Amino acid sequence: MSPRRPLLAAAAALSLVALYRTAVAEPEPPAALLRGPQDFAVIADPNARSVALFGEMGKVIQSPRCLNCHPVGNRPTQTEAMRPHQPLVVRGIDGIGAPGMHCANCHHSDNFDSAHAPGNPKWSLAPAEMAWQHKTLGQICRQIQDRERNGGRSLAQIVDHMGRDELVGWGWHPGAGRRPAPGTQARFGALAQAWVDTGARCPA
Repeated sequence: MSPRRPLLAAAAALSLVALYRTAVAEPEPPAALLRGPQDFAVIADPNARSVALFGEMGKVIQSPRCLNCHPVGNRPTQTEAMRPHQPLVVRGIDGIGAPGMHCANCHHSDNFDSAHAPGNPKWSLAPAEMAWQHKTLGQICRQIQDRERNGGRSLAQIVDHMGRDELVGWGWHPGAGRRPAPGTQARFGALAQAWVDTGARCPA
């Protein structure tokens, strides 16, 4: 074999690697996956801007990190595929599981990555009236504003809940094997405030 052949082969391999790197975009950083309120300033009509802002919020609201804990029915779902929770657990009276099978039995104050068990001090299911799964974004938007279905919260309290609540914040720090919610909680909270400031309009 010619001594030049290994060198030519190595050069070809390096060229292919370089070509692959230019053809395949690097993954965007998490914050880039959620636009901020300033990105919607070009929409002159406040009503249209408000709808667009909530549409951006929907990237978080309709992610598995939120929907898994806002299920329809009494059983949470889990993983990116939103499969029924294993082992079989139910919400119980207060959303923290049935007697003997409370959420805190397995879900402690922090993520336990070696066992792939997520954790947070407030771990629980959202109340049944806050179910979001299988609903359109417009339906969820109207539900969020309905005090009978949002825990009695005002719009200001909704903004605070989305932007500062510790359990909501877990969605951006879900531990090993889970994709974080898009963006950051601070950006999500800023979108929620801008949505309220423009009239809290909902998609159709």
